[in-house]
Amino acid sequence: MRVVVLGAGKVGSLIALELSRRYEVAVADRSAESLKPLEPYTKTLVADLGSWDKLLETVRSYEVVVDALPGGLGYRVLKACAEARRDVVDVSFMPEDAFSLRDSVEDAGITAAVDAGFAPGLSNILVGRIQKELGPLKRVEVSVGGLPKEPRPPLYHAVLFSPEDLIDEYLRPARVVRGGRIVSVDPLSTVERVRVMGLELERFPTDGLRTMLYTISAEEMTEYTLRWPGHLERMRVLKELGFFDKENLGWTLRVVLPHMAYETEDVSVMEVVGETEESRVRFTLYDEAVGKHTSMARVTGYTAALVADLLIRGRLPKGLVPPETLGSDAGAFDYIVGGLRSKGVRLERLE
Repeated sequence: MRVVVLGAGKVGSLIALELSRRYEVAVADRSAESLKPLEPYTKTLVADLGSWDKLLETVRSYEVVVDALPGGLGYRVLKACAEARRDVVDVSFMPEDAFSLRDSVEDAGITAAVDAGFAPGLSNILVGRIQKELGPLKRVEVSVGGLPKEPRPPLYHAVLFSPEDLIDEYLRPARVVRGGRIVSVDPLSTVERVRVMGLELERFPTDGLRTMLYTISAEEMTEYTLRWPGHLERMRVLKELGFFDKENLGWTLRVVLPHMAYETEDVSVMEVVGETEESRVRFTLYDEAVGKHTSMARVTGYTAALVADLLIRGRLPKGLVPPETLGSDAGAFDYIVGGLRSKGVRLERLE
């Protein structure tokens, strides 16, 4: 089985290394420098995947595609895989609705596992497991964050994944469920202090429910992103002053991101709660960086690699597969959770 991983960033590199233990893997990226560390372990391809023709040529050359590119390219990758009739696992956090390509995916006869990373991804899988056990839910709450272990002023955060996707969390309206209906809220309109896994943090609503908006039955459902205290107020001020407006964003990235580009170990924290009138299930996760791999790369990359392994082994259905459906499959759920625990990720279930 020949697999191509699109993107040689921290997440894509880890996915490639993990899958190369079992399959023939190539990694494609426009940066030869990013690909260089992978050369002893995988085939590497220097390619401008922003070009439709080059993207289509690349995915056609392999049997399975894993998309670890920034979110702005995710929708195009799904379209290319449908046109090329290639199975795909996606972790890109695309702004578009993946379900809009459901017919194209089904017509192509492929499997497209979307949002197969950390959050969205593992968070959805855990909610899917809770709903499978409890039935229709009264409340779902996901609190999740990738955090620098030692936050530094003035912004008290570090860039742990795509800078563009980081800023997008503060701009993209957050879709949540209130009274059984989908509504959109300004992500920085609500900032609240919380205690998660013994850490004093802040959280704000983000657009991470995605496919769960249509597949999970709940009266109230919200995803919150966690940050160290102080960061969100600074982001809110920048947004209010227009620093994140489209015409200013390039300049802002050049000026603001260096303050979040320092070297630091990171931690990943997640709490997923689902409840009915009678019952409540809570999952917690905590992970730290190990060696050269950041925690964010670990929890995202290992989850994606496990989903890709299920796809390659024929354990996923054809069509567009949202991650919460993997939670409702006991075998797939146990395989993913067991795989993460085997890597040292602390994932626990609490009643």
